[in-house]
Amino acid sequence: MQRFLILAGISLLILGLLWPLIQKLGLGRLPGDIAVEKENFSFYFPLTTSIIISLVLSLLVWLFMRR
Repeated sequence: MQRFLILAGISLLILGLLWPLIQKLGLGRLPGDIAVEKENFSFYFPLTTSIIISLVLSLLVWLFMRR
């Protein structure tokens, strides 16, 4: 469990440092992300982005646990 938490922390740190590059690639505003904008209200739910991130993280966890 300790190894998993350390790897998760390092992964989040790397993701945070690479976030400007990730945004330039278009992740965060993909087709399928829900955005509602009105006069005094805005709502954004990154559905497609969440699914892609979940798939990538699941693959990484599966690869690390496989060892």
